[in-house]
Amino acid sequence: QVQLVESGGGLVQAGDSLRLSCAASGRTFSSYAMAWFRQAPGKERVCVARISSSGGSTYYADSVKGRFTISRDNAKNTVYLQMASLKPEDTAVYSCAAGRFAGVATSLHNYWGQGTQVTVSA
Repeated sequence: QVQLVESGGGLVQAGDSLRLSCAASGRTFSSYAMAWFRQAPGKERVCVARISSSGGSTYYADSVKGRFTISRDNAKNTVYLQMASLKPEDTAVYSCAAGRFAGVATSLHNYWGQGTQVTVSA
């Protein structure tokens, strides 16, 4: 069992940076790949970044590539999403998720946080 709690969301202006954190409970954090998903109003939830259990492999959606960086600290049971050059279209609820299998589909992730709102004003 893994419990996830996100923090760091807020209201920022276009071009600003923001760092999201996701703290995990449980002693098996390091065995899970971790991902950040986002869901904008009226749209499907999509994976924007994912990192392997060791941190050696990452994935980014094209929409955030070059602007977002995912990282993890297994000693602190925490995964981060550093977001730079934010755009209004990045506005969404961001959720972290844990999964054991490769892939970015929501169905491959067993555990989810409650989400944190990120709002980017023009």
